[in-house]
Amino acid sequence: MSDPMAVSRKLVAVFAADVEGYSRLMGADEVGTLKGLTERRAILDRLIEEHGGRIANTAGDSVLAEFGSAVEAVQCAVEAQTALAQTNSSLPPDKYISFRIGVHIGDVMVRAGDLFGDGVNIAARLQSIAEPGSVCISGATYEQVKKVLPLSFTDLGPQQVKNIGEPIRGYVAGRLVDTPSAAAFASSSKSLPLPDKPSIAVLPFHNMSGEPEQEYFADGIAEDVLTTLSKIQELLVIARNSSFVFRGQARDIREIGRILGVRYVLEGSVRKAGNRVRLAAQLIDSLNGSHVWADRFEGDLDDVFDLQDRITQDIVAALEVRLTFGEVARVWRKRSGSPLVYEHFIRGRTLNLNYAKHTHAQARLELERALAINPAFTPALCILAFTVTDQVRFGWRRDETTSYETALEHGGQAVTADPSNCYGYMAIGYVRLYQRQYDEALAAGEKAIALGPNCSDAYTVAGMCLSYAGDFRKCAEYEKQSQRLSPLSRNDSMVDEARAKFHLGNPVAARDIASRVLVERPHWLTAQAILVASLWNLGSEDEARLTVKRMLADHPSLTASRWAQGLPYRHQTDLDAVVTPLRLAGMPE
Repeated sequence: MSDPMAVSRKLVAVFAADVEGYSRLMGADEVGTLKGLTERRAILDRLIEEHGGRIANTAGDSVLAEFGSAVEAVQCAVEAQTALAQTNSSLPPDKYISFRIGVHIGDVMVRAGDLFGDGVNIAARLQSIAEPGSVCISGATYEQVKKVLPLSFTDLGPQQVKNIGEPIRGYVAGRLVDTPSAAAFASSSKSLPLPDKPSIAVLPFHNMSGEPEQEYFADGIAEDVLTTLSKIQELLVIARNSSFVFRGQARDIREIGRILGVRYVLEGSVRKAGNRVRLAAQLIDSLNGSHVWADRFEGDLDDVFDLQDRITQDIVAALEVRLTFGEVARVWRKRSGSPLVYEHFIRGRTLNLNYAKHTHAQARLELERALAINPAFTPALCILAFTVTDQVRFGWRRDETTSYETALEHGGQAVTADPSNCYGYMAIGYVRLYQRQYDEALAAGEKAIALGPNCSDAYTVAGMCLSYAGDFRKCAEYEKQSQRLSPLSRNDSMVDEARAKFHLGNPVAARDIASRVLVERPHWLTAQAILVASLWNLGSEDEARLTVKRMLADHPSLTASRWAQGLPYRHQTDLDAVVTPLRLAGMPE
């Protein structure tokens, strides 16, 4: 029998995590803190296991783990802080349970599974100097991961830490996030340049009704104003996925303008009581915080679209934008939707974004309920077309031919109801792509961009169609424009950009872009597949095999053939270029 007191040595990456202010939290709410800590430990334990780590020592408020790879340890730490921040997001700041995490690669002593020695001590000291919610790594760790992980690294310089003779160089490892919180982005010194034409972001309107369910209505008002402005060629309008990030936060308009790269910001409030609606809106110059224009509008619920049109007309006048004759007809065309269906529509759209069999089924029901009230409500028709298409392509419905035709019919109805709405053509292009009707898909994508020059989604969908059809260079251009129009929400466009870079013979760029996406959405199969192909072509075969293992852990029945069937490539050589590395890296046939 082995001696339980025997000591061995090995080189590992040490991961040390500790709760900030644990005693204070326990003193304020012992039961709630224990419950919250249990939930967060479950997150940490799961991520450590997923990244091949082993928990060695643990106390109530701390975790010590070892990893065979510095890359896995740091990636685990960054993903953990992202997940833990999301858990805190619904709580008041004084209830946050935040961890500090330190990572160091070094020699350790092992006895009965526990870790000891300077390697452990250094990781613990790095953890102690980290800010709550952040990751601090040693210089030795940084050298191992700097060229592999697409993260930002802030050099803290040499740090003199307790009981360690020589200073330890520390680095803060952070996300190169594509959908950051406003606070995270605001702390960055990077600013997007202002375009050479008037630029504007529409923030979510405040719901002043005192009823949480009216949040849907307030969102609908702001979104419709945003959609109308987006049709104007002479404006650059930021997509809702980026501007709505600032919901519920203290708003420094000058900082928001810097983050989004726009000069003007529109904010407002909505109060709905019975059949009466009161809107207040103000347009602010983000360069100096001055008010360009402000007004109040009031009317019956039936007049809400007229109120929205008055807001957008006043904004256009304030920005001195001259519309062409065709734009006048397109921008001010009476919309066919009704505010009464916003609740079903927004619920359906939110459920659709979850990408799961049951949530897509629920999304379809909500959208169909919206259309039962108003069969010509264009946004619901468009999202329903995407939802039905996804149900087929993800294998959640077997009636492929019928479902695609149903989705195509919804897209056609959207175009008939509102020929000026780019989303109808986006829906048609999306369906046609998965029907392998490439010319029709490309034409629909170009039409969507022509109608929605400020629509980031139009560039994303058109770029995806171009990518699968084989025009990778133009795809990359479109995806870059999509990211400029939606700088805080870029996952979808980045995946297609990564695919384009891979096929253009730049596996380094493809690897880096796919890795950035996976920091935020670590289980996205498409990004994982592009990462595997890029790693394999770069000679990083072990990392490629490890990524395939993760894919199979999430999807045990996944095979290379099944994956290939879902990729609508026009050319077999392009399909083989992606799928062959998956097979070589261990994905079963």
